[in-house]
Amino acid sequence: MARRVPPAAELDPIERASRDEITALQLQRLKATLQRAYENVPHYRRAFDAAGVHPEDCRALADLAKFPFTTKKDLRDNYPFGMFAVPREQLARVHASSGTTGKPTVVGYTRADIETWAGLVARSIRAAGGRAGDICHVAYGYGLFTGGLGAHYGAEKLGCTVIPMSGGQTEKQVQLIQDFRPDIIMVTPSYMLNIVEEFLRQGLDPAESSLSIGIFGAEPWTDAMRTEIEARAGIDAVDIYGLSEVMGPGVASECVETKDGPVIWEDHFYPEIIDPDTGAVLPDGSDGELVFTSLTKQAMPVIRYRTRDLTKLLPPTARSMRRMGKITGRSDDMLIIRGVNLFPTQVEELILKQGSLAPVYQLVVTRDGHLDKLDILVEARPEVSGRLSGVESDAIARQLEHGVKTHIGVSAKVRVMAAGSVERTLTGKARRVVDKRPKGTN
Repeated sequence: MARRVPPAAELDPIERASRDEITALQLQRLKATLQRAYENVPHYRRAFDAAGVHPEDCRALADLAKFPFTTKKDLRDNYPFGMFAVPREQLARVHASSGTTGKPTVVGYTRADIETWAGLVARSIRAAGGRAGDICHVAYGYGLFTGGLGAHYGAEKLGCTVIPMSGGQTEKQVQLIQDFRPDIIMVTPSYMLNIVEEFLRQGLDPAESSLSIGIFGAEPWTDAMRTEIEARAGIDAVDIYGLSEVMGPGVASECVETKDGPVIWEDHFYPEIIDPDTGAVLPDGSDGELVFTSLTKQAMPVIRYRTRDLTKLLPPTARSMRRMGKITGRSDDMLIIRGVNLFPTQVEELILKQGSLAPVYQLVVTRDGHLDKLDILVEARPEVSGRLSGVESDAIARQLEHGVKTHIGVSAKVRVMAAGSVERTLTGKARRVVDKRPKGTN
């Protein structure tokens, strides 16, 4: 693989800045963001006042630790537009991700936010080796999910020709890669391996395709998966990180010359690592929960957002900004299934709508080839457990499968079991999640 490392002259000045220059810019932008949130978002005014802090109390970056965290529950409690710092009429776009109560987590963008986002994704693609004039095949899903449109606008911003393929239709993915000869593909790593296998099924060598760069995100993946993708597809595989609550893809991204963890674009996002139990800020290099504060967002500034991702901050290498290590897990019970966030409580809500089912269930996650597979084991209520026919049980299972696909966006196989059949812990509670995927891929 011939790596296309961007020359220093093509980098944004901040990517080569000194640490003092970066921290000075961060503090300036942080003060403005805190003031903007306090003045324009009622939630933050209440939260700051309750914590006894004011934007003027932030005189150094370390002072951010005085301010309260933002959680997914806060976003949910202010659904749909309560966290916005601008009137709805000034929004250029809204995106949303799945929430834990059936309501999505809604995020909004002004035109300036869209431009910033596109610029950061463009920076990320360039860090991966992409160049103006490249053809970029986007196989992330389009729609409310931030992946597809985030990648799309960033690739266009860089000057690429974009193929907005979206997800699915694997045979057609291969056909278009063969016909249009893209240089870059942006997709989840697990689905990339599915595309590789479709090449082989068609009697084609994926390593002989036009692709030279793969930019993979939306789900955790291991260095072992990187090695497999690179060997089988003949490409450079780099990691891109983001989450809709903070922006979308492009919060951090790896550099092709080092592939040593995503560089956090610290001119736009201030990272912290905290102890997930105490909330205390931990020094760089410590394992803990990743927290982000946006520094430039207009429509929806976020202050100390708890991502629940477990990782650590690493020193700069290829760029002047710090990196994040591989995500090792979550500090909550969220699962990531094929790039979709899923909380067990979402499934529970759908189960409770079925009169014949008890709120006793187990989610079993396995890896089927290169893709995640979700099985839902659920018990019939004791009063009907012995009276349901096989046909009736199958009909209930299909109805729940449809609900999970429609409301959560994940395909699942449901099995309705007799009362008392789902595995319990020693305390008698149902064991909600059994994740059998290889460590580091969930």
